[in-house]
Amino acid sequence: MKKLFLAGAMLVPYLAFAQLADSSKRVVRMQGTVNFRDAGGYKTKYGKTVAWGKVYRSADVSRLTEQDLKVLSGRHIHTVVDFRGVKESAAAPDHLLPDTKYTLSPAGSDSLPDAKGMIEAIKKGDFMLKFYSNVTPLGERYKPLFQQLLTLPDGEAMLYHCTGGRDRTGMATALFLYILGVDQATIEADYTASNVYLEPMMGKMFQGLTMGTGLNEAQVRNAMELKPEYIRAMFGAINEKYGSVEGFFKQEMGIGEKELKQLRKKYTI
Repeated sequence: MKKLFLAGAMLVPYLAFAQLADSSKRVVRMQGTVNFRDAGGYKTKYGKTVAWGKVYRSADVSRLTEQDLKVLSGRHIHTVVDFRGVKESAAAPDHLLPDTKYTLSPAGSDSLPDAKGMIEAIKKGDFMLKFYSNVTPLGERYKPLFQQLLTLPDGEAMLYHCTGGRDRTGMATALFLYILGVDQATIEADYTASNVYLEPMMGKMFQGLTMGTGLNEAQVRNAMELKPEYIRAMFGAINEKYGSVEGFFKQEMGIGEKELKQLRKKYTI
């Protein structure tokens, strides 16, 4: 595990080492998925720390084992929000505890390109920047998550995910950490850390995308790996359209200053 993290750090030199240094506490080892992480532990500008054991993010959880379900139970994860599309989620239904409150929140996901479309998008260039700059589906996609975070019972935890746990999930985490008061550099480090945690999975995907495309693996990797400018593009587009991230939360998700204070009280210590 340590070798994987060090290798990943070499692959993504812009990644803050501090984010990986706490991986033994942050990453939850699961048999049936990867990139399962606790969002806690980060310092905020309000002098608080994001609470551990409250909010988790992950890649696809359709193949969780019985041992994995015991991990969910032990961590009191009985609320799950899935950002995948309707067809995407139907093809690989989540494997969760029987008493889980499951919410599918697919806004914007059913229009994502398939493998062939992805190859064409990579050839055209700027696919990732365009994806992150499109804020149209964000309110509808993330409203269920933040509304449920407001009402999550004490002693319970929340899990949200997509397929790779990097783009749609990464955007959700960036918004969550932002409204709690975590600084931008830390948000970007948490976001780009998926390059490390997903390397075994994404490495195979990068190789697959090179077949018959005329692209080499380095070109595909450069086009698809997460970079800080992508999450900056999301925040920039939100600020341009709504005036501020806080304005976005109020207009699109019904979360004003009162609710933001509730979230900060609930998820920081």
